[in-house]
Amino acid sequence: MTYDPATANPLFGNPLHSRADVEKGLRDLFNPLLPYFSQGGARVRLDGAGAHFDRAAADLEGFARPLWGLTPLAAGGGDFEHWELYRQGLANGTDPDHPEYWGQVNSTDQRMVELAAIGFTMRMVPHLVWEPLPQTAKDNLAAYLKHARQFDYADNNWKFFRILVDLGLEECGVDFDRALTEKYLEELDGFYLGDGWYRDGNVRRIDHYIPFAMHFYGLIYAKLARGDEKRVAAYQERATLFAKDIQHWFDEDGGTLAFGRSLTYRFACGGFWGALAFADLEALPWGKIKGHFLRHLRWWAEKPIAHGNGVLSIGYGYPNLFMSESYNSAGSPYWALKAFLPLALPADHPFWTAREEAAGFDAKPVPLKHPGMIMQHSPGNVVALSSGQQNWQMRHGTEKYAKFAYSSRYGFSVEVDERSYHQGAFDGALALSDDGRHYRVRETNETVQVAENCLFARWKPWSDVTVETWLVPAHHWHIRVHRITTPRALHGTEGGFAIARADLNADTYVDAPGRGEARSASDVSAILDLGGQREGRAFRALPNTNLVASKTIVPQLRGEIPAGTTVLTTAAMALPAGEEADGALANPPHAPDLAALEALFAREGIDVSAILVPERF
Repeated sequence: MTYDPATANPLFGNPLHSRADVEKGLRDLFNPLLPYFSQGGARVRLDGAGAHFDRAAADLEGFARPLWGLTPLAAGGGDFEHWELYRQGLANGTDPDHPEYWGQVNSTDQRMVELAAIGFTMRMVPHLVWEPLPQTAKDNLAAYLKHARQFDYADNNWKFFRILVDLGLEECGVDFDRALTEKYLEELDGFYLGDGWYRDGNVRRIDHYIPFAMHFYGLIYAKLARGDEKRVAAYQERATLFAKDIQHWFDEDGGTLAFGRSLTYRFACGGFWGALAFADLEALPWGKIKGHFLRHLRWWAEKPIAHGNGVLSIGYGYPNLFMSESYNSAGSPYWALKAFLPLALPADHPFWTAREEAAGFDAKPVPLKHPGMIMQHSPGNVVALSSGQQNWQMRHGTEKYAKFAYSSRYGFSVEVDERSYHQGAFDGALALSDDGRHYRVRETNETVQVAENCLFARWKPWSDVTVETWLVPAHHWHIRVHRITTPRALHGTEGGFAIARADLNADTYVDAPGRGEARSASDVSAILDLGGQREGRAFRALPNTNLVASKTIVPQLRGEIPAGTTVLTTAAMALPAGEEADGALANPPHAPDLAALEALFAREGIDVSAILVPERF
């Protein structure tokens, strides 16, 4: 271990089995922020990293995001000795004459995001943040919130932010235009797909924003709204349906599927389980919900996710700016505190009194037609075979959405040099190059379908090159079949799962015809060419490319692809080292019959919801 776990993670060493453990975890996460509050309390600046919004908005982010945990703590009767600091910050941040003023919202603005936490706090604990304020400060705070809410919010989960502000204004007796609230509630319903699934706006993607935003805020509304019984019932019904699917984005150890954007919010991914509890919604047995919630926190407690000062870093499994979004400032990771919503519940709530239950997953593949995934559970891991989604707006959008396979245990990798084809990780992906320097991978699809437990996609890396890909689960393995039609010769590199690399090259590598394999003390990863056309290698990826481990090995297959039509058939797997991994290696799958796959999709193929929305530029 090359870091001090006591400083690299405030949760380290916390057993996280009880309500008291969770409360201690929240305090330990918040306390490192105290030295970074400004003199007037309105701004929290953690380092010099920038985001696309201005510094004042970033400082507000650092101030407001901890409220997602602190507010439930107080609502549940927990002591917090710094509410005066927050009252001071609210007064000064909304005072146009104060040097720490947050700045006025005059269009779609990051401040809108952060004001949601303030509205939530005003609704939950007005006696701590509203009632003690002098009248001038109340007037400034109310005026600031009312001014911000009149502008258009982004056409996605942001629409909930105005609704949360409105809940706070209502609780504090402030008059506002309720027509705007109803308008956004109706527009949010337009994102609903069915079976509990939403999309996050008019986009070709479905990601963690569905559990930690759409459902999270919807369940808060379901608990706190007054006089909207029909919509509350709909939110509860949708969340109940969704729980049965989204549980499969978690593994038996509490890790969640590393997929999509905003993963620096880390254990916000477990916020859905806490939101079910907050809304008194037993969508799964309470013991199951509690198990998913606590295991997720424990999974994160082992990762070096903080700097030496205890402040959460931008990154995922460790500090990493490569994987971040342009909207991530140093305060962004504190959306992770959304996971602490159950602290609002008393100790005798059935969520807290239930005996924690195991996930109870088996090896049977689970198709999820809306995100276009086939989920495969194995020890300490869940793999999503992915039909491929689209996000051209985000940094590394193709890596975050369009790979063939994603994993909770092994994460995924982002590329750090688009002009160094031979140095690419390409885990879970097929990269093609026509000059040996640049490369193309799947970025979007023309067609995406699911049939039984299989996926099909047609995609074009160039306008004159077509790739048809079939993904088939095969117990601990999965199979990829690619039919490539190209007018010119290409070179291809296809990667398996990345596993952590030990120092001093203390790992075992296999570079062989048709086979790449990497074996460490803890894990085994392999990729096979079932057609025998390509060379295998265990590639030492560039550092800090993978989200979970800072140094990795990625088994790859590499070879020439002639002009014309070529079929490549690949098998890939990764497992913790041991007998199960050895057994899987000794029994690789056979290549499927391509004609049978085509017949299956012609007969039973269903379009994947995630890709059906028209493109908007």
